[in-house]
Amino acid sequence: MANRIKILLLLIVALTVQINAQQVLDKIAAVVDKEIILKSEVEFRAVYEAAQRNLDPKDSTLLKQVLNSLIEEKLLYAQAELDSVVVPEEQIQQQLDYQINYITQQYGSKEKLEEAYKMSIDKLKRNWSEDTRKNLMAQTVQNKKFGDLKSSRKEVEDFFDANRDSLGVIPERYEISHIFQNPKTGERVKNKAKDFALALLDSIKEGKDFAALARKYSDDPGSAAQGGDLGFVKRGVFYPEFEAAAFALGPGQLSSIILSPVGYHIIQLLERRGDAIHSRHILIKIKSDGESDLATIELLNDLRDSILSGKNSFAYYAIKFSDDHETGKFGGSLGIFEQQQLDKTLSETVLKLKEDEISFPKRLEIDKNTYGYHIVKLVKKIPQHKASIEMDYDEIKKLAEFYKKQKLYANWIQELKDKIFWEVRI
Repeated sequence: MANRIKILLLLIVALTVQINAQQVLDKIAAVVDKEIILKSEVEFRAVYEAAQRNLDPKDSTLLKQVLNSLIEEKLLYAQAELDSVVVPEEQIQQQLDYQINYITQQYGSKEKLEEAYKMSIDKLKRNWSEDTRKNLMAQTVQNKKFGDLKSSRKEVEDFFDANRDSLGVIPERYEISHIFQNPKTGERVKNKAKDFALALLDSIKEGKDFAALARKYSDDPGSAAQGGDLGFVKRGVFYPEFEAAAFALGPGQLSSIILSPVGYHIIQLLERRGDAIHSRHILIKIKSDGESDLATIELLNDLRDSILSGKNSFAYYAIKFSDDHETGKFGGSLGIFEQQQLDKTLSETVLKLKEDEISFPKRLEIDKNTYGYHIVKLVKKIPQHKASIEMDYDEIKKLAEFYKKQKLYANWIQELKDKIFWEVRI
């Protein structure tokens, strides 16, 4: 259910644009509390679901299922409002960044994305912010209800006994860990970007035209062509580090060099209007190069040699050095996967390893704009076997909890339908 809502967050992008772009009167498909569901929303979601499941998007059964799903989502949001759920602005911005990055990958670049939507990235974020907030509220109220739900050992065993035959054969699986290094994290490349930003700041202070320098050097595709102009914006749109500096400036004043997750900024405040500011900036991103790539590969080779010589464990170095902080804190553990769940490059690496063997450094593409290098350890190879409570307890437990949540979720949705107004109008 939580994964379902995450997928819906990705749909906000195309859905919002579709609705805004309509030139004909749209029909109301349903009303839930103070929210409406448009016929176009149902049709759009049906197209997405049909593509995922190889179905006809005009199938009446599918359309009915989609409408019911949308009604459930609005019920969750209505309950979130009744519970006075508040989603931190920082969480909304993080989700918006995730959405932008996801859609950017589909288009190939931020420039193509902005061209397709005829607006800057910042304006897209502002347009999608409210829908993102509502969906995160719905996700929050659902997590509060079911987030801590667990199944006892007996419940798992009972589930296994009832579904033993349908679980079938478990394919060969691989437990793997990695240590990831991003070339951009090196001090040399950070200092190179910072020094260039400082040189530009000095040029502006000496009288060089800010807009001309932004058009020539800024790495922000959404504002560079406009001389770095970001328009009027209220708090909550930019990175916290950027906002703290920008909102502290007086009209015409320049900031010092400001570091945010995307690079170094030079900011100038142009005008303040109420609680909104009109600013412009020059962004200098931290870019890796051949030298930083080589240093990263050498570091990973040194770590590999240290592990093989017994100087320290793989988990120790993952915790200390891995730039994948989500797995690093767990000793680099990526989890257990079937071969088909691994991408081609990782699959080729893992299949060549024996248990406890560590690969040489391999390039890892995160997305079209981000990459790094990692060493991979095959912790364990689990042969193909018939589902067993002894060997597969964790996976069976997850399945048992999923079905338990599904049953409780269905009952809860019925309770919400009994107390919150909703009506189908098509």
